[in-house]
Amino acid sequence: MIQVPRGTQDILPSESYKWQFVEKKLFEIAKNYNYDEIRTPVFESTDLFVRAVGGSTDIVNKEMYTFQDKGDRSLTLRPEGTAPVVRSYIENKMQHNVEQPVKLFYVAPMFRYERKQKGRYRQFVQFGVEAIGVEDPLIDVEMLSMLMHIYQSFGLKNLKLVINSIGDIDSRAQYNKALVEHFSPRIGEFCQDCQTRIDSNPMRILDCKKDRDHELVKSAPRIYDYLNDESKAYFESVKTKLDELGIKYEVDYNLVRGLDYYTHTAFELMSDAEGFGAITTLCGGGRYNGLLEMMDGPDKTGIGFALSIERLLLALEAEGIEIPENKGIDLYICTMTDEARDAAGTLLHKLRKRGISADMDYENRKLKAQMKDADRKNAQYTVVLGDDELNSQSASLKEMATGETEKLSFDEIINTLEEL
Repeated sequence: MIQVPRGTQDILPSESYKWQFVEKKLFEIAKNYNYDEIRTPVFESTDLFVRAVGGSTDIVNKEMYTFQDKGDRSLTLRPEGTAPVVRSYIENKMQHNVEQPVKLFYVAPMFRYERKQKGRYRQFVQFGVEAIGVEDPLIDVEMLSMLMHIYQSFGLKNLKLVINSIGDIDSRAQYNKALVEHFSPRIGEFCQDCQTRIDSNPMRILDCKKDRDHELVKSAPRIYDYLNDESKAYFESVKTKLDELGIKYEVDYNLVRGLDYYTHTAFELMSDAEGFGAITTLCGGGRYNGLLEMMDGPDKTGIGFALSIERLLLALEAEGIEIPENKGIDLYICTMTDEARDAAGTLLHKLRKRGISADMDYENRKLKAQMKDADRKNAQYTVVLGDDELNSQSASLKEMATGETEKLSFDEIINTLEEL
C-alpha cells in the first residue's frame, strides 16, 4: 500500500480547522503591522540557497531537496523563506517602491531532509515576515514586538525571548579570528562538521547540536566583546526600546542562529512549557545586512523571522490551550421521496449561493437515519420535504436546540436563515 512519505503528514478535517484558525489570526496580525502577503515558487535555483543560506550550513550540505529538471538545471525545493523573498525583492526592483521598508509576509510549505522529531517534519509550514530596505533599531523592535504579539495572542505564557548581536561584517571578522584561536588547539575533539567549520565559518561551532555541551563552547569568547562601537550602540538601542515597551528578554552571547546571512540583531523564542519537548525553539530570526548585495542586489538591509505552524500548535497543546472548532452547518434537508430529493438539490443550490451552509442525505436513507445524520453534522436547523411540502412550496423549519418549528415558504426559509 502506498503511504504518505516519511517525514510528512496528512492534515485531516479533524485537525485542519486548527490550521485555519491559526492562519487567519496570523494574517490579521500581519495586516495590523502593515505587512502585505507575498507568494514565491515552491522551488528555486539551487544557487540561490547556496549563496544566501551559506555553503557551510547543514541546510545546504545535508537537508536540501535538490534535483535536475529536464533542462538540466539544478533546482531545490525551498528549505526556508527569506532567500526567495529577497530574490523577489531584487528581481522586481522593490527598492524603488516609494514606501520603505517593504514589509512582506508569507505562509508556505518548506522542505528539509532531516530526522523526523516531535513537531518537526520534512515538509513543514512556515509563517514568516520580512522588512527590507531600512536599517533602524525601531524596525528590529517592531519585529520582536510582533513576534511576542503573535504568541501571546494565542494565550501562550511559558515563553522566553533570547536575543544577541552578531555585529556588522567587520565585528564578525574580528570575532571569527578569536574563535579560531580558541578552538584550534583542541578542534580534534569536535565533530567532523565543526572541524570543517573552523576554516569556513567558526561561529557555526557555537550552534552545533552535537558539541553544544563541550567545555570550549561554554568558555568561548563573547561576541559582544568584539563588537565595534557602532554595533554596540545599535544593540543597546534595541534593548532600550524593548525595556520601554515592557518586552522581557534574555541576552545569550552564544546565540548565532543557523544561517550565514545574519548580522546585528539575532533572536529566538523558546517555550518553557512542560511536555513541549527537548527542542524548545518556537521561532527565530534576525537582521541580514549584506545579504542583498551578496545576491547581486542593491545596498539595502533587511530583518525577518519565521515560525513553524506545527510547533506553534504543539506549544498550544503543551499549555492546554484549545482552539475553538467551528463545527456544524446551518441547515440539513431531510427528504421522503425521490421528487423531494431532487427539489432539495435545487434548494441547496439557492441556499449556498446566499452564504448559508447546508447539506442533505445522498444515500437515500430512512427519515430517522437522516435526522441522526443531521445531529452528527451539528445542523442548527432542519426541514423535512415530502409530497405535501412540494405541493405547498413550504416546510416546517425546526431549530434543533429548542425543537421549535415554524411553517415557512421555501423563499421565507432562505430569507430567515440568511438573517439568522
